[in-house]
Amino acid sequence: MNFTRWSARFPGTQRRAAARTEHAASQAKRGEGAVPAARGGRADPGAERSTPAADGHPADPTVSGTGTGSGADSGTGPGSGTGPGTGTTPAQRSGVLTAVPSLDELSVREVLGRLPALVALVHGPEHRVAYVNDAYTAGFGARTPGAPAHVSLPELGELGLLTLLDQVQRSGKPRTAKNRTAPGGGSSYTVTCTPVEFPKPGTRTGTRTGTGTGTTPTAEPAAEADAHHTGILIHLADVTDHAEAAERLRASERRQREAAVTLQRSLLPQELEQPDDLRIAATYQPGGTEAAVGGDWYDVITLGAGRTALVIGDVMGRGVRAAAVMGQLRTAVRAYARLDLPPHEVLQLLDGLAAEIDASQIATCVYAVHDPNEGLLAYASAGHLPILVRDEHGTVRRAADPTGPPLGTGGWLHSSGTIALGPGSTAVLYTDGLVERRGEDIDEGVDALERALAGAQGTPSVICDRLMRALGVDADHDDDVAVMVLQQPARAGADAELFHNAALELLGGIEAAPRARAFAQGVLASWRFPVELCDLGVLAASELVANSLQHGTPPMCLRLRRTDRRLIIEVTDGDDHLPRRRRAEPADETGRGISIVATIASSWGSRRTPGGGKAVWCEFALPDK
Repeated sequence: MNFTRWSARFPGTQRRAAARTEHAASQAKRGEGAVPAARGGRADPGAERSTPAADGHPADPTVSGTGTGSGADSGTGPGSGTGPGTGTTPAQRSGVLTAVPSLDELSVREVLGRLPALVALVHGPEHRVAYVNDAYTAGFGARTPGAPAHVSLPELGELGLLTLLDQVQRSGKPRTAKNRTAPGGGSSYTVTCTPVEFPKPGTRTGTRTGTGTGTTPTAEPAAEADAHHTGILIHLADVTDHAEAAERLRASERRQREAAVTLQRSLLPQELEQPDDLRIAATYQPGGTEAAVGGDWYDVITLGAGRTALVIGDVMGRGVRAAAVMGQLRTAVRAYARLDLPPHEVLQLLDGLAAEIDASQIATCVYAVHDPNEGLLAYASAGHLPILVRDEHGTVRRAADPTGPPLGTGGWLHSSGTIALGPGSTAVLYTDGLVERRGEDIDEGVDALERALAGAQGTPSVICDRLMRALGVDADHDDDVAVMVLQQPARAGADAELFHNAALELLGGIEAAPRARAFAQGVLASWRFPVELCDLGVLAASELVANSLQHGTPPMCLRLRRTDRRLIIEVTDGDDHLPRRRRAEPADETGRGISIVATIASSWGSRRTPGGGKAVWCEFALPDK
């Protein structure tokens, strides 16, 4: 690179140029010879050698300038040297002018022979060996000139370069192959193949202008060149160190990715809870090998009384940090779900927690609760994609608003909505990796998912696989994908006999407790429960009704529900004060109802109902048949 035309702008250059001009003028007056002034271009070497000096002898060619040019014309190349500040050689400063050899004076063999890179020259369509330099001989051994490359240079075939030589021969254009590794885990090379032309036998050669002794063939017309008078210069640069460094970097990235994927999978549920009334399957696929793992997650949480919470979310960003934030949010959701709060209140709590965990990380999330008694899916969304539900007739609907901003943004009051999920219905919760594509609107991806869901049949796990294939998600997909499918099966026959519901409206008064006991006794007997279980169920129903009569307000309702695995007893009333279990003193006449229920039942709990009021429930596990 020639910086001569920029040298006048460098600091101090003008002062040095003026000093050299004065020095040259004083030499001319004393008859000691002249030094050419600094110039932007290279003078004709022949003209310099033919210019006589003051003493009548030809003056030696010299190089002047600031010392920033190339070695051939500014004094910085090999053998020329530079002096501090003036850009002249030490010989010039001492008054002795030294000739600088021209590039034409060096033979090609000398130049190629001293290169540390491996160089070979092949000739003709069979790529016969014409020359290999010392570095090539040291690397691969001596080679026999005149033999074809596939015989004398077998290493080129091992590097996959013979086809490249044919391409260069046909096209006449240089080609480069990067990071070719020798078999057996040897050195790696970046290979450049450059076409060259050889003179035809008997072609007149001429001497170039200059003082060099080498001769070069006169240029032939392009029409006269043919494959038998062309060759290829093969330059192999050893890039083993670079290849090993790149491989170490890739190995480090693989280990980091594997650690993030392992963390991600360990934070996801190892086995989904399976409610009595739903069939659920979920799948998670990290992005392709070149993409860092993200923060997609899902969970299924059994709330009691037959109700189930379903959650899916996506933490923005990638890597271990996103996976760690995802794990904290999932743990928090499980804790908040145990409070049995409405979906929008759970998201409200998560919003504040997400900002505390990491203000720079935001996440989208859908939290939904399925209630089999009502056949509804209540949900709240924080910037997430809509739930899709296909009914028993095959019609697919999107869960409408409300949708709030992502978690971690703060300052927003979330709200809940509902969508029907009756027998025979299928719902899909998913992350954006399933439907988002570069260059396409995300609504187009959701539309494609709707079409795929409309035609997908089978179990939830089968539907998960079919949706992934239909949306083009494979091992090389560039984003994480999480999909959860839940079905409310339409039961018939013997299976339907295992699921029953019964309810009794209680108007209050002293007759409410006897009516509740009689109702529970008759229903449980009709469901053919063992006598012991019937007695425990009647006792639990009586205590829950008595607690509601004493501490609640009308309207009141006793609901009995049987599934294939449990008996659920639930009492609702119009007061939203939740009961709590306490230790009753021996002298107390009340306060033992909830303690009795907690002792005889498998589990119990309470929650506030959306319309105001509360529900208190307990469950009994059915004996295995």
